Amino acid sequence: MEPILVIMAAGMGSRYGGNKQLDTITEQGDIIMDFSLFDAYEAGFRRVCFIIKHDFEDVFKAHIEKGAAKKYEVHYAFQELSDLPEGYEAPEGRTKPFGTGQAVLAARDIIDAPFAVINADDYYGKEGFRKIYEFLTTKADASHNCMVGFEIKNTLSENGTVSRGICQAENGLLTGIEEHLQVGEEADGSVTDTLADGSKITIPADSPVSMNLWGFGYEYMEVLKAGFIKALDKIMKDNPLKGEYYIQSPINEQIADGSASYEVLTSADKWFGVTYKEDKPDVVAKFAELKSNGTYPLNLWN
Repeated sequence: MEPILVIMAAGMGSRYGGNKQLDTITEQGDIIMDFSLFDAYEAGFRRVCFIIKHDFEDVFKAHIEKGAAKKYEVHYAFQELSDLPEGYEAPEGRTKPFGTGQAVLAARDIIDAPFAVINADDYYGKEGFRKIYEFLTTKADASHNCMVGFEIKNTLSENGTVSRGICQAENGLLTGIEEHLQVGEEADGSVTDTLADGSKITIPADSPVSMNLWGFGYEYMEVLKAGFIKALDKIMKDNPLKGEYYIQSPINEQIADGSASYEVLTSADKWFGVTYKEDKPDVVAKFAELKSNGTYPLNLWN
């Protein structure tokens, strides 16, 4: 089957303070996601599934219909707090869904082929989409998946700390992912993570990180389903109101038991995004330059 591009767009952006997925960043009314859709289409993708919430369904669909829907076969799935395996209920007082793993599972009735997963509010550049499409059409299966890594120094915000999954690799294959929750750049240019006790550790500036640009065989959906049950048991016990299940949560276990390998693809393109509202002016300027230098047409979908 033709690979599917899955775009996670249900998050509201707690650091940003609003629905940054629909915040326009060009004079032509583009949002960040439009550039990823454009690049993915150029790479070969023709099917897309957006994971959204019902509370902004109409405005989201209106934006897609006037643009990307002219090119893509479009599907929608909805991440809901209550969408849990049989026998589980959301804890009283919890308002936030259970993370990116639950988000992708919302598309379980749509995904029937190898699929790529991206964030709606990140700009990845063209190379990553070309590489991941080639992988999905030639290599992806039940035991071999992939990710595109970016150097951590190229993924930071000048306006606050960010969460990053730092990847270890050997012979081109992922050996593990370690979550760091408060990563930032110091005045001397070093990259650090602030731990819960307030202490800091230094992270090599060229460390590859996951920016949620993943490629999976469709069988990974079954892995996600099984992993969600395990994760929920732990969440309900340890952190019922805020615990999350990430799309990459089962990966370390798969690597450890040898049930799957993950090829680490690299991209020379610079990632950027809008984590905080203060990031927006710089991002707006970058996209204006990408249009003016011919990297993108003035009107993406005409």
